Amino acid sequence: MPDTQRSSHPRSRRRPLVALLASVVVIVAFAPIALADSAQVTRGDVHPFAAGADLQITGRAQMVRTADNKTIVSVHLEGLGANTTYPAHVHAAPCGVNAADGHYKFDGGGAAEPPNEIWPGFTTNGAGVGNGNATADARAGETAVSVVVHDPITKAKIACADLG
Repeated sequence: MPDTQRSSHPRSRRRPLVALLASVVVIVAFAPIALADSAQVTRGDVHPFAAGADLQITGRAQMVRTADNKTIVSVHLEGLGANTTYPAHVHAAPCGVNAADGHYKFDGGGAAEPPNEIWPGFTTNGAGVGNGNATADARAGETAVSVVVHDPITKAKIACADLG
């Protein structure tokens, strides 16, 4: 077989692959637009409160209010104690207002636990890294504006992320 035929054969296999990759790029490029039409996403960086100032806490929190009236909250934190379970809750005020005030409640005042509250608590690994997720079968209102992490022993608020 001449060299020209051999070199054109791999190119013919590349064309469908290039077309497929181009399609994936287009789909990924427009995915945020589709998400924006069906969900409200808010997120923010985690910062330590005074009670957590001796720790090097960093991370992110995110809330997705879905079109089908669910709320999904996820947190990722680093710089915490190793192999420790931390309570975390969605709060009803920004981090800088009265230390994020109290827990957000779907009914405004009832039970202080799920399903009336959103608790994305988590357990850290050996390096002090933790990931938490919570899904509520209701769409959080506009006053669900922050996520607070509490000390597992004292229950003090040690870190917070404003969801904006």
